[in-house]
Amino acid sequence: MESRHLFTFLTVVETGSFTAAARKLDYAQSSVTAQIQALEQELGTPLFDRIHKRILLTDAGRRLQPYAQEIARMHNLAREAIGATGDQLGGVLHIGAPESLAAFRLPPIIKEFRQLYPAVQIILKPGGCNELQELLRRGELDIVFLLQERIEDYELKIDLLVEEKMALVAPPDHKLTELSVVEPSHLREQTILNTESGCSYRVLFEKVLNRHGIFLDPSIEFWSNEAIKQCTMAGLGLAFLPFITVQRELEEGKMVALNWDDTDQRVSTYISYHTKKWQSPAQSRFIEMAHKHAEHWRKSAGLAYSQL
Repeated sequence: MESRHLFTFLTVVETGSFTAAARKLDYAQSSVTAQIQALEQELGTPLFDRIHKRILLTDAGRRLQPYAQEIARMHNLAREAIGATGDQLGGVLHIGAPESLAAFRLPPIIKEFRQLYPAVQIILKPGGCNELQELLRRGELDIVFLLQERIEDYELKIDLLVEEKMALVAPPDHKLTELSVVEPSHLREQTILNTESGCSYRVLFEKVLNRHGIFLDPSIEFWSNEAIKQCTMAGLGLAFLPFITVQRELEEGKMVALNWDDTDQRVSTYISYHTKKWQSPAQSRFIEMAHKHAEHWRKSAGLAYSQL
């Protein structure tokens, strides 16, 4: 079974057609067809159904796909390991992170990494922490950044980078900004602009409110912190967000951090990777760089948080 046939098979699956696969691989379409036919002949079963000009995987094709993906991954890792001499790293890094970290923690790391190792391709996947952890367990991601309370997972190595302070924010003209201290009872009749269900810091906030008999309205949910910030500044309600995501708006006076008892209301940024998955040189360097940047985050956190 030739590896190039498997790569072609995966490209047809990815692009959805022989024509698109040929274009992406810079092959003649007849070459793609011949390779798939050779693979089907070797395996003794069709891998695709051709229905009304659509290409669909057969049951055999679906069963072959994860094995082909793993072979392709190991092929790339082998080439990367052999070619990784000095600073000439190559290969692909698949990194996952929730939106908050992708926007406010990862850019300086990725910028420095790309300056040092331009041959490494970085594919960044945003998502919820639970989803990203599952993709990491399945080997579909190399590194995952998490924003949540402390967790334990025997399959994953999870390193603390920095503790993140939360902020309960309001538009500048909101009546609660006049209070010296905001109590949970003051939020009973307020509109809270929620992050998606299951978000780590939404869960944290709900626990505090639920202890006081206050339950958030589930009909108002956002998948984007940026959307929540814009709606808060527009006067639609209050929001409970990581301080790093609202720091600029607070400094510019576009929002106000309410004087809220935030005792035990912390989430943390973690970096995680699989304990049983081989770690490429590029992955090792990226993890080292993340820890280096985290040292700066921890030093600057105290000063920034004192502004609240």
